Amino acid sequence: MTKKSINIGMLGLGTVGSGVATILRENEKELTQRLGVSVRLSKVLVRDLDKQRNTTIDASLMTTNMADIIEDPSVDLIVEVMGGMEEARDAIEQALLSKKPVITANKDVMALHGHALLRLAEENKCDLYYEASVAGGIPIIRTLEDGLASDRISGIMGIVNGTTNYILTKMKEENWTYEEALTKAQELGFAEADPTSDVEGLDAARKMAILASLAFSMEVHLQDVAVNGMTNITSKDLELAEQFGYSVKMIGFAERDEEGVDVSVEPVFLASSHPLASVRNEYNAVYVYGDAVGETMFYGPGAGSMPTATSVVSDILAACRNLLLGVSGLRSHNPMNERCIKSEEEQHAQFFHRLLVKDEVGVFSELTSIYSKHHASLGSIIQRPGNQTDEAEVILITHRLSRKNHREIIEELEASTSVKEIISQYRVEGGERS
Repeated sequence: MTKKSINIGMLGLGTVGSGVATILRENEKELTQRLGVSVRLSKVLVRDLDKQRNTTIDASLMTTNMADIIEDPSVDLIVEVMGGMEEARDAIEQALLSKKPVITANKDVMALHGHALLRLAEENKCDLYYEASVAGGIPIIRTLEDGLASDRISGIMGIVNGTTNYILTKMKEENWTYEEALTKAQELGFAEADPTSDVEGLDAARKMAILASLAFSMEVHLQDVAVNGMTNITSKDLELAEQFGYSVKMIGFAERDEEGVDVSVEPVFLASSHPLASVRNEYNAVYVYGDAVGETMFYGPGAGSMPTATSVVSDILAACRNLLLGVSGLRSHNPMNERCIKSEEEQHAQFFHRLLVKDEVGVFSELTSIYSKHHASLGSIIQRPGNQTDEAEVILITHRLSRKNHREIIEELEASTSVKEIISQYRVEGGERS
């Protein structure tokens, strides 16, 4: 393909789009040197032409009509940074059907429709890159696709949502309440006015579905991810975690063995010795287990205009190289493995339980009977005085057991007349993988 320049059509000029425009302008010489041709932002889709923007993009490049970009034969490549779901998915589909490579930062679209869009890209012999959809500036998708392509990935665990990590950091280090930390996160722009997607684990679940699909070469769907939010975490839980040598983190897990794949997002008592325990504030980190490479960790800013834009521009470079070499869309995206998601009986983890019980003879015997009935052995059991004279607080840490058995234990504890309250329950992850 003989070209003097590659023309980019960008859909959206918000936080990420503005960052992309800045990098393309400020690093123009470096990008031209790496590609051998110039990369030019030729058209930009905006919602309002009259809106005041802090950008140097010429107003003549802006349009409110998507067709002006997608259907323009002079536009070589489409960058989707408009956000949202249906409109963004339709735009990506139309671009691919027009044989134009697409770069997207949209985790929602890729988590829900990524498998179909990747097939569409392959059918139309054009690239679809989506590095910026997970973990902002951390190049984790390219690492899984290329850097670790020769290895067999058996597990991923990571902090992939900066909002929840910021909240937990401030609760632990500054003794803020959950509400105080959330309010500050919103003021700083780390959390949306409606933080539900972040604090209920939905944002992280989308990212883990994307990572699991890539790492295991399998169609993992969003509904396959077991999700538990963080809104019930209290300062007392963080205090107790520290006493037992743990930190509380919101962690995404994707694990594979011969029985299948298990993907979840949940608050976790994470051993303080684990590298992820030291990840603070809005930063993200992804820990990858490979059969050959062993354990590797990727750390960096998980969101923000420039970190996310850096990932977008890296994808632009990759797509441009393929265009120039005439190999766009030749990479196969067909999953190698049949979809196999573990059942509740096949999913195993270790758990921390904090119970408020009646302080009377026979209660301990009843508790141990409930746990043993459901094949749960206890690694630790501690009794502490309750607030009232007739009650006691009991803390139990199990060995690994199935999620089915864990659910049945919780149901029996809730039904027991000896148990006044299940104060909290958390998955526990040790320093080493079991």
